[in-house]
Order: sequence, then C-alpha cells, then structure tokens
Amino acid sequence: MTTNQSATADRTPVDSPDVCVVGAGPAGALLSHSLANRGHDVVILEAGPRFDKESRVDRMKRQIHPDRGVDEIWDMGGERDEYTNSSERPMPLNKRRVKGVGGTSLHWASVVPRFRERDFEMQNRHGVGKDWPISYADLQPYYAEAEQEIGVAGPDEAPHQPPREQGYPMDPLPTSYADKLFTKAADALGYDVQPMPMAINTGAYDRDECQGYGTCEHVCPSGGKYSADIHVEKAEAEGAKVLTEVPVQRFEHGPDGEEITAAVYATPDGETRRQEADVFVAAAGAYETPRLLLLSASDQYPNGLANSSGTVGKYVMDHGGALVIGFLPDQETHSAEYGPVISSGIQQFYDDDEDPIGGINMMLLNQAESPLAQMAMESNALGDDLLAELKRQYGGTIGASTSAEMLPREDNTITLDESKTDNHGNPVLDIDITPGQYVRDASAKAADVTTELVEEMGGRIAFEQGSHTPNADYIEPEQYGYHPMGGTRMGEDPSESVVDPTLKTHDLDNLYISGGGVFVTGGAANPTLTIMALSLKAADHIHEELQS
Repeated sequence: MTTNQSATADRTPVDSPDVCVVGAGPAGALLSHSLANRGHDVVILEAGPRFDKESRVDRMKRQIHPDRGVDEIWDMGGERDEYTNSSERPMPLNKRRVKGVGGTSLHWASVVPRFRERDFEMQNRHGVGKDWPISYADLQPYYAEAEQEIGVAGPDEAPHQPPREQGYPMDPLPTSYADKLFTKAADALGYDVQPMPMAINTGAYDRDECQGYGTCEHVCPSGGKYSADIHVEKAEAEGAKVLTEVPVQRFEHGPDGEEITAAVYATPDGETRRQEADVFVAAAGAYETPRLLLLSASDQYPNGLANSSGTVGKYVMDHGGALVIGFLPDQETHSAEYGPVISSGIQQFYDDDEDPIGGINMMLLNQAESPLAQMAMESNALGDDLLAELKRQYGGTIGASTSAEMLPREDNTITLDESKTDNHGNPVLDIDITPGQYVRDASAKAADVTTELVEEMGGRIAFEQGSHTPNADYIEPEQYGYHPMGGTRMGEDPSESVVDPTLKTHDLDNLYISGGGVFVTGGAANPTLTIMALSLKAADHIHEELQS
C-alpha cells in the first residue's frame, strides 16, 4: 500500500544534471518545478517513498481509528526515523513530519498566512530577535506567486493581514457553525474573527474541490487540499527525475573545498551511489538539513559543511502555543458540519505595538475533541449515566489552536547524538529546545482570549495543552515540533549565518539551502507559505546563475 514502484524503481544517478535537490517536500518541490519549467535538468533525491494516491482512503481510516497512532498514518517511525530529544518538553517529531514525495505537506492543516512586515525587522521594531537581511517587500511578489501556484482560498479584504498586491485565487472557505459561535462571542468582546487563508480548494483549481471529509490535518483522500507531490509531478512532466527511498548520507566537496561535487545516497538494497550536479539544494527540512551538513564533515570542514560561522544547528525555533478546548453544556457545536479543521481565526493580536507581546496567530477549530478517556476516569458517574455524560461532552466542544512566536536562541540546537544511529549507521539528530518566557507569555495571552470566548458562549474550559489555564478540567504538557525553523539561518555576515539572502551558503559556491531552516526569526504565522516564497526566490537566483 505504500508505494507505486518501491521494488522496481530506477535509482541510477542521473547523468550531468544542472541541479540536484535533496528533498521532495514543499521547499524542494516548488523550486524544482520552477527550474524544470525553465528548461533546467533537475534531479530530486527523496529519502522516503512515493505514496499511492489510491491508499489515501485507507490512510484516512487509520486516522479515525482510535487504536492507531498518528505516526502510523504515513509510516513514520522505526530505526530510519530515530532521533533523541534533550528538550524540556515532548517533541514527537514522527507525529509531525512525513518522509516521502510531498513531505510534511501530506500531513498538515493547510493554513497559509504570509509573514507580516514586523516579522522581518523584530530587532528594529521591538528590540528582540534579529532582523532579516530581506524585507516583506522583497518577498511580496514571491508570496503572490506561491499563492497562485498552490491555490489559496482566502479573504481579499480583512482587517488584520499584511499588504496585498492582488486577490487570492479562490474565495474563502464557507463559514462553519463553530465560526458562527465564535463570531457572536467575539463581537460581544470586541474581537475580530476573519477567514484564514487556506490551501484547500473552494472550487476546482488545478485539483478537485474540497469534499469535506474532515481529516485534512493528517490526510486528504480527495485531493482538495494542496500537497507538494503535485509540484513534484509537474516537475517530472517538465523533465525532472525523481529518485525515491534514497536518503542522502553526506555531501562531498572538491579538493579546494569551494564546491560540492556529489550527494552520496543509499539505496534500499544497501548500495551507495553518488549524484553529481552543477548546483545542489538541500531542502530536507529544518531538522534533517543541519544534520546532513554535520554528517558531511571532512578534513577541510571538521565541524560540518557550510559551518565556518559555527551556527549550523543553532538558533532552532518552533511555534509554541495554546490548544484550548471548551465545553458548552447547553448546545451542540456541530463539530463535523463542515470538513476542514480550520476556516477562521483571530489575527488582531499578531502585531500589537501597544502591547508588544510575542506574535499570536489564533486558529479557530471546526473540530475540537475532548480527552474522553481521561474525563471518564475523573467522572463520578457510572454506566449509562457516564455514557450520557461523555456523549454530551463529545457533542458540545469548541476550541482554538494558537501558534505563538518563539525567539531565536543560540542554545536551541540540532546536534548529532553519537550514542545512537539510524539504519545506515549514522548518528541521529538530537534536538534541544528551551521555549523561553517570550513564547510562554504569548501563549498565555492566547489561552486567556480563548477562555474569554468560551465563557462568553456560556461554557467552561474542558482541556488545555500547556499550563496557561489552571482551571481546565484536564491539562496536558505542551508539545513542540509542529513548525521547525532555524538551524541554517540567513544573513549578510558569514561569521554569524549559514546562507546569504539568495539562500546560497557562504562557504560553498554551489550549495543552496531551501526551507524553514533559513528563517532568522519565526514569527507566529504558519511557515509553509514563507518557505515556498523563499524557494521561488532562490529558484530565480539559481536560474540566473545557470544562465551566466
């Protein structure tokens, strides 16, 4: 059920391509399509398989089965995906990421806001973090291009969004019943509920319209939700070659140490092969790209490739947040009335100069489930009374999820754990993240706002992930690993950054890095659209380099 071609796939190195891209997720897919569309020979090396589209209904069934783990949906886990966690919070990476053609876009909620102008100049505006070497205006045309490429449904006019040069390709998602409840409460409290930009089709746009299955966060069986395998297939139609299940073990460089000469990859039958190219792009994600650079250490680069600054694997970020679920005892919330997990949000706390707390990106949930097993254990009811109580809880829940801004810290790191190896004998990555008070304050404010909204509806807080709402019926530890960023950050100064504003590494003339790892700060917006915009910008530069 996993692949179309696993046993018979051709994994022979491609002869003399212009560009070798490592990774077939959103960053690698759009960049590859952009270059292949302009006539460049591109090869993509993907560590995972190509998943059968026909299997997505079965994967949807895995998601809704109570005995199956989230990591099982896309076959994550095992020795291949081992890692260690030295962080103070849980980091269930294999529930968050996917290795395969399409990457983690096979397994996301499809929320695609742009970063704000303030996100690129946090030091200048608020005295925290570090300013990017590019501005919102520099990226604005690439945001527009990315939105057109993937198909975004969103509001052309909304009170709290960055400047736009044109409308969204599609109208926003329909207003859900939960949106209506939130809007009524928000109006009473002076908050603004607005449609969120979503990479989910509200009409036919390069793929089918959303069918409302309601499993979008983990798997979309209809194809109405964007996933990056779409652009991998476009790149293939334009001449690109894709090699699957070929995890890159290391990069090799020439004797002068100025250029990469090959990406060395492993095949499922245990062979090791070398893919040569004129230009290389590491697009393996903000966790695996630093690991790959560190694994590529050599006599000339004993601390890892592209690491003369010593910053590879440092300044790693994620989004903190508050997942708050309320129970409304007097009404049914119709949580399954419309499919997408999210259709609206509250954005007015993202950039409040009067109260410059960290950025807050509140997403209102159309499906909010309470931890029924925990509630059953804590209830005094038994038998039919307990069943009736749980049914009432299940039908009356409403909630919000927040991405909150985490500042970059040098001691938030991706390193190699030499005590543990993967299935190829390489040290696994170790992640060590301390969130910091800045993100905790933003998360606490988001939890307070959600609590206000639920109480305005006549409800109480039933569940909270974190410790921001002490009166919640049930509290879980906060978890991270949703939005990895940093670790190979961008900058003008080679002594304190890994890549320049074009995403070329400072140390090697033909190595680029595409993905969230190049982020200087993390903002509060979901990062995927910014990853795509940066990838398209890098593709323009690579095209110019290859033309010269």
